[in-house]
Amino acid sequence: MRERCPTGLEERLLTAYLDGELTQGGMQKVEVHVEACAHCRSLLEDLSRIREATMNTSFATPPDNQWNELPRTPASGTFRRLGWWLVIPWLVLVIAWGLWEAWKGSAGVLERVLVFGGIGGVVLLFLSVLLDRLRDAATDRYREVNR
Repeated sequence: MRERCPTGLEERLLTAYLDGELTQGGMQKVEVHVEACAHCRSLLEDLSRIREATMNTSFATPPDNQWNELPRTPASGTFRRLGWWLVIPWLVLVIAWGLWEAWKGSAGVLERVLVFGGIGGVVLLFLSVLLDRLRDAATDRYREVNR
């Protein structure tokens, strides 16, 4: 565990000082304190070196094919397409069957309202997002940009 300032100055003030987030009065308070406190002066120097190192560190940008989420081989692409062609109709049938059973079953009015109201709400939210996406797609300046 790191040692704290003997006079109680909070470390967050030192980081705010380095980031230029303090008022002029706050900056002067830190500067005066650092002149008198060897612990905080050392900590400020350490934080400054760390900040400088992180600001000057460059990162290699990976090639575009590493960002691509498409299948990497024809076989995996075929399996993925077949999987979706099986899962989507199965899911639609299971949901339709479940809704039919809920509607014709012995469930009371309250249960039906809860089930169909919740599903209706999710469908309406999905449609609102879909409509916004379709409207924005026509004027999207970045649609040609690849990751």
